[in-house]
Amino acid sequence: MNIGIYVYENSEVLDFSGPFEVFCTAKRLGADQWNVFTVGQTLEPISARGGFKHVPMYSFADHPPIDVLVVVGGVHHDEMDKEPVIEWIRQVAKTATWVTSVCTGAFLLARAGLLTGKRVTTHWEDIPALHDTFAELTVVPNVRWVRDGQLVTSAGISAGIDMSLWLVSELGTLTLAEETAIQMDYAWENAPQDDQFGVESV
Repeated sequence: MNIGIYVYENSEVLDFSGPFEVFCTAKRLGADQWNVFTVGQTLEPISARGGFKHVPMYSFADHPPIDVLVVVGGVHHDEMDKEPVIEWIRQVAKTATWVTSVCTGAFLLARAGLLTGKRVTTHWEDIPALHDTFAELTVVPNVRWVRDGQLVTSAGISAGIDMSLWLVSELGTLTLAEETAIQMDYAWENAPQDDQFGVESV
């Protein structure tokens, strides 16, 4: 199981480090066949939000096949105009089992044409812009994440951790997800059974 997290200049740190921590913790707790990595357009270091430096573990040219794609948010506007990035997302999505986003990563999935006619969400501050930019989407406010088939979009920043824990329960077991949250000292509930947690599932 290859879990690839796409990072880029000015991406939000917790958008990628949160899911990375979740999946790597689950790997330590028993999902030892999981391979978790970040992917950049190149192997050049990126400067994430706040000046946080990160060197992508793989580039578009050399990453393994991706089963679970996580596209993170941040200052996403330049990425939306990079055709090689959008085409890469589009191609990876063709064979991935799950395609997901954190925060404004949903804009990149939408630009790639992956969210047309889907129910989606993003950071609360960007809900109006997502709706106005991509009128063909049903943008759901006030939820932590939305699942529509094999596409999962999460709200802002920390919501990516909640979404990733839910994905652990789908890729592995609910017990593994709960143990992962405990190991991380993170307050997480069995979201799909808790309407107050803010999950939309289609």
